[in-house]
Amino acid sequence: MTESPAVGVGPGPRGRGRLVLAGALAGLLVFTGGLAIGRLTAPSVALPPSTTSAEAGFARDMQTHHQQAVEMAMIIRSTTEDPDLLTLSYDIATSQAQQAGQMFGWLSVWGLPPASPEPSMTWMTRPGLDGSTHGHDGGDGDGDSAAHVPGEPMPGLASTEQLAELRAADGEAADELFLTLMIAHHEGGVGMAEALLDRSDNGVATGLARGIVNSQQGEIDYMQQLLADS
Repeated sequence: MTESPAVGVGPGPRGRGRLVLAGALAGLLVFTGGLAIGRLTAPSVALPPSTTSAEAGFARDMQTHHQQAVEMAMIIRSTTEDPDLLTLSYDIATSQAQQAGQMFGWLSVWGLPPASPEPSMTWMTRPGLDGSTHGHDGGDGDGDSAAHVPGEPMPGLASTEQLAELRAADGEAADELFLTLMIAHHEGGVGMAEALLDRSDNGVATGLARGIVNSQQGEIDYMQQLLADS
C-alpha cells in the first residue's frame, strides 16, 4: 500500500460530509440505472418467483448487504489518500449500488413487495434444489446454511459499533480497518450468492449471483494482498 503524503491530512469533518453526500447522490443515480436494468432483464413470460422464494429472499437481503458495502466504501473515500483504496472503493460503491437497483427491479417485475413477509435470511435455511440442507455460511467454515438463524445479522455484515469506528478512524488505521471489514463483508456476500445458486434455477437471479461470487472473490484476494502489504 502506498504511503500517505507528508503534507495534508485529508478533508476536515465538513469536507468529509460533502464528499459522502456527493457520493450518496452518485450512488442513487447508479441504483436507479440498476433498477432500469433489473426491470428490463427480469423475464415476464415464465411464472415469477413467489414472495417466500429463494430468489425473492436473496433479492431483498442482498440489497441490504450491498447497501452497507456502498456506505463503507463512501466512508473510506472521504478519508483515504491511498490511490488503490480510492479506486477500489469507487468500484465497490458503483457496482454494488447498480446491482442493488437490479434486484429492486426484479421484485417490481415479479409483482412482489420490497419488504419480506418473514425474517431476513429465512430463504437461506431452506433445502437446496437437490433436497439437501447443506449450503454456504459466508466464511465461518461449517458450510451449513441451515445453522443461520432467521432475523439475525446477515453473514459478514458490520455492526453499528464497527461502522462508528470506521467513521472515526483516520489514515492507515482507517485503511486497514476498512479492508478488514470489507473482506469479511465480501466473504458473507459470496456465501449468500452461493446459497442462492444451490436453491435456484432462475437464469436472471443465478446470473447475477455467479457474477457476485466471481467479482467479490477477486476483490477479497486483492484486499488481502493490500492488507498484507500495509
